[in-house]
Amino acid sequence: MKSVKSILSGLVAGANVVTVLAMLLMGFSGYVNPVSHPTISSLGFLFPFALLANLFFLFLWLTFKWRMAWIPLLGFLLAYVPIRIYIPFNIPSTPPEDAVKVISYNVEGYYGEPNYKDGFQMIYKYLKDQQADIVCLQEDNDTWRKSEIFFDSLYAYNDYEKINKSTNPILNRLGIHTRYPILRKERIAYDSYSNGSVAWYLQVGDDTLIVINNHLESTHLTKKDREQYTQLVRGDIQGDTAQQESRRLFATLARSASLRAPAAEAVQQYIASHRQYSILVCGDFNDTPLSYSRHVVGKDLTDCYVSTGNGIGNSYNRHGMYVRIDHMFCTPDLTPYGCKIDSKIDASDHYPVICWIKKGVKP
Repeated sequence: MKSVKSILSGLVAGANVVTVLAMLLMGFSGYVNPVSHPTISSLGFLFPFALLANLFFLFLWLTFKWRMAWIPLLGFLLAYVPIRIYIPFNIPSTPPEDAVKVISYNVEGYYGEPNYKDGFQMIYKYLKDQQADIVCLQEDNDTWRKSEIFFDSLYAYNDYEKINKSTNPILNRLGIHTRYPILRKERIAYDSYSNGSVAWYLQVGDDTLIVINNHLESTHLTKKDREQYTQLVRGDIQGDTAQQESRRLFATLARSASLRAPAAEAVQQYIASHRQYSILVCGDFNDTPLSYSRHVVGKDLTDCYVSTGNGIGNSYNRHGMYVRIDHMFCTPDLTPYGCKIDSKIDASDHYPVICWIKKGVKP
């Protein structure tokens, strides 16, 4: 009987070690270029599942053989960096009165579906109430030209850049609405049919602040794909069909990640060549906190949410894919405060990212 328990304990310990190794591989997969290794690079998407599995082993050992709890605890320690990125926890801090309030928000073309018939009015009222100093919008598309009319009443300076190669004059635009004068803008060069990144130069006091607004490559998951994913998570699809669907969806995500990689590298190179300026980077990255694109763009920058936010911070809210795919970074000469994902406004498939920034290092 004792030998059976020892064998069983050894098998469970082996499974726990495998789980820890998988968690580390997934957690640090964002350092791998998806162009060369698309599958490995995209494993970060599965990180929360490995995290939960290791947590299960911790409870199991504490219940039946507490001395073996060192295995999952060591795993959590080794995976501290990706855990910190994926689920940060920080002591809340009150932004200084002179801090600049920034909002980054993918407004989904103001469609408001499926919750509201008039998404534009919902989003306009929300932004009006927020009274931010800088608002960066993705999919700032408006076939009725309402945004040009209404935002002029909120902000002294408004500008747009069409990033879609379609003949539609406004399909998929990036927009900026701000209280600060816009000195100029530059399109960051990389090849994409319907995505892009734009650097706006703002005059903030005596300084020039570069604000880089991004909409990176989509996941290319169709509505049916997202519905299939929801069914997989719920366990409605099982057996061989579940395995086939999982592989197919993951392959699609991996291909999309390889398309985002060159864009992320182009944005990072632009940042590196303009470090004489204070820089704020934000937008819809269409990628997880442990992705290559987030890792590359955020190189040598402060991740505003990781350093001041709390919790997973889901910024995408449809089809069971609750994950933070909208990010915000700043150069080290800027200090972020109170970054959060505001889930109170659901007029888009994204939630807005809100943060306050101030020039100088926090005392």
